[in-house]
Amino acid sequence: MSETRAAIMHCPFCGEEDLYPVETHGGWECRSCLRVFSVKLLGLSTRRSAG
Repeated sequence: MSETRAAIMHCPFCGEEDLYPVETHGGWECRSCLRVFSVKLLGLSTRRSAG
């Protein structure tokens, strides 16, 4: 599995794409709604898809 993660494409609060990385917290700053947030992977689901 690759350690490289895809960049966040839009703000989860306002939906805008005006995002910049925040180095001190490993998060993202949305310059449209002025929120700073981070995204954290909690793990993989143990459920399997039906099919």
